Amino acid sequence: MTTPLLADHIRIRNATGTWVVRAGGAVLGETSAALELTEGDYPSVIYFPRSDIAMAFLDQTDTRSSCPFKGEATYYSIVTKSQTLDDAAWSYETPKPGMEQIAGYIAFYSHKAAVEQL
Repeated sequence: MTTPLLADHIRIRNATGTWVVRAGGAVLGETSAALELTEGDYPSVIYFPRSDIAMAFLDQTDTRSSCPFKGEATYYSIVTKSQTLDDAAWSYETPKPGMEQIAGYIAFYSHKAAVEQL
C-alpha cells in the first residue's frame, strides 16, 4: 500500500521481502520490516528499522542536513575493522509531520554500503 504524505512527490511503503545491508565485510543488519521511500524521480531508498541494525558498527557524526519535507537528518559513520566510512548512513530522528513513518529507521548510501534484497 502506498501512502500519500505531506509532500505529494514522496511515497513510503512497506518494502517487500527481506533486506540486508553490508559494509567492510560485515553484515550490519537484516530485516523483513524495511520501508521503501520514493521521492520524485530519485531512486528509491530502503530504510531499515534501527532495531534490526547492529548499531555498534555506527558512530553518530556532527553532520546534519535539512530537507524541507522530511526534516533534519542525523548522519552516521560505519566503523569496521578495516576502515571507517564517513557519513555512510542517515536517519530522521524527529521527522516532520506526515513523515513520522520513517522515525526509528536508518538508510545507507549505496556507494558506501551494499543494500540488497535477499
